[in-house]
Amino acid sequence: MSQAVQIRKVRAKAPLRLGLAGGGTDLSPFCDEFGGNVLNITISVFAHCSIEQRLDGNVHFNALDIEEEEELPLAAEYPLSGLVLHRGVYNRIVRQFHSGQPLPVTVSTSVEAPPGSGLGSSSALVVAMVKAYAEYLELPLGDYDVARLAFEIERVDLGMAGGRQDQYAAAFGGCNFIEFLPGDRVIVNPLRVHEAHWLELEASLLVCHTGRSRVSSEIIENQTSAMRRQDGSSVQAMEQIKADAVQMKLRLLRGDVRGVAEVLNRSWDAKKRTARSVSNDRIDGIYQMAIDSGAWAGKISGAGGGGFMMLMVPPERKPQLARALEGADLTVLHFQFTHRGAESWTVQP
Repeated sequence: MSQAVQIRKVRAKAPLRLGLAGGGTDLSPFCDEFGGNVLNITISVFAHCSIEQRLDGNVHFNALDIEEEEELPLAAEYPLSGLVLHRGVYNRIVRQFHSGQPLPVTVSTSVEAPPGSGLGSSSALVVAMVKAYAEYLELPLGDYDVARLAFEIERVDLGMAGGRQDQYAAAFGGCNFIEFLPGDRVIVNPLRVHEAHWLELEASLLVCHTGRSRVSSEIIENQTSAMRRQDGSSVQAMEQIKADAVQMKLRLLRGDVRGVAEVLNRSWDAKKRTARSVSNDRIDGIYQMAIDSGAWAGKISGAGGGGFMMLMVPPERKPQLARALEGADLTVLHFQFTHRGAESWTVQP
């Protein structure tokens, strides 16, 4: 009797993040010239990837959450169309780590947040795919390696506009103060936040969807163009955002959650000065509704223009604020902070 063929199957997941402070200073050319500081924290909302060996000599990409899939003949490289993230990761992995030899696999993915969320969902998905391929091929990649590779795939191979923080947040997990230094150097500083401070911040945060997704590339292009022109107002706003990341880190480590909210508001004002499309009448209206319902502070997560809005509110008033937002047909996101970054494992046959 012939022995059954063992089909190799692996899985990975990577957390999405809330950008607390410093967002935008991880963009070139600002961080290349001045250096950037970002403070972010990962949440229990994940990107998932499964990779399964195929015996029929094809490649199958399946984005389960958006119900798109591709069945392709085996090749070492695919044109960057269709499911471009899946193709881009596959192309780089095969080229760099598999001697240019095609991989007959099924790659299935999903993300627990809508596209354009402002929570770093596309970067978390790329990190999850890189982590899954590393598990599948038994590659000795550390957190810095995974984050850097994901960044290069998105920003270089695929030419997608954006910064650097999302890949490092997803790879490392937890609460991190990340420095983006000239010379393309990145230093991830995990913060040892006292558990009581961590819990109080979590209790004071409410995140809701604005009802609009956003295309971040236009906003990012406006910001980078202003940096290239050395636009005084935009550069000054970026310097304020960078300094605010340091101030927020200090206040968080002291457990001064109300101080964190003050910095959040100041940074939101500065962020709106980096590009006109960061905010709009709808976002301003949601912000004002939240303030009228007792919130201390708020800002859009990510580049701006839509997606999720992050609000800080006294925990006692959080249910009232949630009711007001839901009464305006806005979706409140339920989450907890997570200490862990991207993880992968092999499925036992």
